[in-house]
Amino acid sequence: MASPWVLDEDDALELLAYLTTAARTQVDEAAEYGPMRLLTAAHRLAEVMTSRASPETAEVLEGQLARMPLLAVPRDERSSYVEELDGVCRELAAHLVGRYGPGVS
Repeated sequence: MASPWVLDEDDALELLAYLTTAARTQVDEAAEYGPMRLLTAAHRLAEVMTSRASPETAEVLEGQLARMPLLAVPRDERSSYVEELDGVCRELAAHLVGRYGPGVS
């Protein structure tokens, strides 16, 4: 299966600008905002990817990550936040293993 391009140059530049300015902003913000900024970038990337991704990848992008609140910070209800984030990581990891793991051609 040929890999589809999921980012064009404009999409990549937007993501690069967001990550770079978020890094700068983070210097002056409370540490709790770091995960929020990273999740915002993940949401933006997922939004751009979804329409161009394989059906299996699109399903993952529309799963737990899409349900993770953009403005959630680990300071508020930390254990619940960590559980949700762990779920997002597990879902993505399972997809990656299924796509690239041993025995996958």
